[in-house]
Amino acid sequence: MAELAGLVQRLEVAVGRLEAMSCSGGGGSPAASGAVSAYVEAYDNLISGPVAKYTALSQKIGGDVQKHAELMKQAFSCQRQLLVTASNSQKPSDSVLTSLLAPVSKVIQEVQAFREKNRSSPLFNHLSAVSESVPALGWVAMAPKPGPYVKEMQDAATFYTNRVLKDYKEKDKMHVEWVNAYVSIWTELQAYIKQHHTTGLSWSKTGPVASASGGAPSGGAPAPPPPGPPPPAMDLGKSSGGDSGATNRNALFASLNKGADITKGLKHVSDDQKTHKNPQLKAKGAPVPSGPKPFAARPTAAASPARTLPPVLELDGKKWKVENQEGAQGLVISDTELKQVVYAFKCNNSTLQVKGKINSITLDNCKKLGLVFDDVVGIVEVINCKDVKVQVMGKVPTISINKTDGCHVYLSKDSLSCEIVSAKSSEMNVLVPKKDGEYTEIPVPEQFKTVWDGNKLVTTATEIAG
Repeated sequence: MAELAGLVQRLEVAVGRLEAMSCSGGGGSPAASGAVSAYVEAYDNLISGPVAKYTALSQKIGGDVQKHAELMKQAFSCQRQLLVTASNSQKPSDSVLTSLLAPVSKVIQEVQAFREKNRSSPLFNHLSAVSESVPALGWVAMAPKPGPYVKEMQDAATFYTNRVLKDYKEKDKMHVEWVNAYVSIWTELQAYIKQHHTTGLSWSKTGPVASASGGAPSGGAPAPPPPGPPPPAMDLGKSSGGDSGATNRNALFASLNKGADITKGLKHVSDDQKTHKNPQLKAKGAPVPSGPKPFAARPTAAASPARTLPPVLELDGKKWKVENQEGAQGLVISDTELKQVVYAFKCNNSTLQVKGKINSITLDNCKKLGLVFDDVVGIVEVINCKDVKVQVMGKVPTISINKTDGCHVYLSKDSLSCEIVSAKSSEMNVLVPKKDGEYTEIPVPEQFKTVWDGNKLVTTATEIAG
């Protein structure tokens, strides 16, 4: 079995190299078909290790996760080709570098678009974990701290990987292994960057300058285009320019060196010409000196109107879709069942009431939305929202708030035991009912203190000093 596993890993590396060649249009670099540098070999170990394990587990899970993994595999292959180019070429100009980064950038966009097209997928949390962290492959353009950038992107996926662990920890251990394999990709990539590209992508210091074709120019490459026309002749009569600037400075210093004689060229102003000594001049109004006009903002072209999508309020299978609602007061979903879910997306300045008992409710990218619901047996999620209000009339076990600025949660007497989980959010308040029917508003901590007690890290909420 060990020999078979080793053979599979070597095959994965070989396939990765072939895909990398396809990303560059078929080669051009001498290292594409021969020996590679030490840091390309180290990157191959990353592909044959955690990336291959993540791909294999994704194939076992199947469905959208497998399709997503194929895109990720392609992204790593394209990045490998960029590393091969960098190991044999000197760093090119910014415009050429942009074209070299284009294949990786394109696949990153495809990975993120796949998640957006499959929001109804039962494996949406898996897709979101990958989509939130795949920009980490942009580390090749992040100098001088590419490693911390990868760590930041890895942290962005934590919310969704935790949800996968929570959903499958007791159901299917394969999904737990999938999370561990995927997270290890970014952990190993940080170690790789620290060893080989600490302050940015390492380019060769001896090879030719990299070309936009993805590799060093070869002997059979076509000749470069002829240079453009020469720049227009400089007008030496103008005051701007390096030489004239130096001349003006010399003239200024020469004037200063005159000492007291410098004032001889000034015109004497008599008392009858001074406004503070001649009231008649004040009455007539002093002449407005001619000079540069004050700064005025350059008029900008009128922005093109934003594309507006039609509002949606419908039941699609087991999902209630509430989308693109603007200023809609009094939205009500009443004919509900326990197996149904509600998904509200881009609803602004609106109110939504959900009656009955349902499975879950999600608010995504909403602004100034008020939500009132009876009972939820699963979870209420608030993601990427601003200034929203959530009121529980019955019971709910968990409320999750992520990447949200401004969220007020009104609890009922029956929902006081509910868990509120927050991440990367601010201005959160929980309102608890009192006996007289009024509410007590309690802010959710946003600042924390972590200390080492000798055995583990202990984190506690702190008050903001002011």
